Amino acid sequence: MRRRLSEIQIYDQLNITPLMDLAWCLLIIFMVMATAAVQGIMVNLPHASVAPSLAKPKTRSITITDDGRIYLDTSAVTIAELETKLAAYKAQTPDLPIVVRADAHVQYQRVVEVLDVTKRLQISQLGLVTQRLVK
Repeated sequence: MRRRLSEIQIYDQLNITPLMDLAWCLLIIFMVMATAAVQGIMVNLPHASVAPSLAKPKTRSITITDDGRIYLDTSAVTIAELETKLAAYKAQTPDLPIVVRADAHVQYQRVVEVLDVTKRLQISQLGLVTQRLVK
């Protein structure tokens, strides 16, 4: 019943099929997660130690660039247009969450103007986006 030395097969190949399956799965997961990130205008965000995440499917993003331009999601707007569009979104979704992203070098007055618009529209779910400090 013992096997002879000549009957024992020696595997001289490595089966990498399971490793390739894992690599493809990880690649697909990475691509899906990378495209799910919030799209918008690139700004230099200020730093903070703790930044709460307000990521919700209906969250609207207001971006203020370093030269003072205001964007609602990805379209450029004035303060008056911002108020009109936010009022329309608020009519559709009463608990509309807003995220304000402002460049670290923007004039503080522009941020206050945007915050005044959200206050006039009684938007209570408001977040200021910052970058986390790297230690």
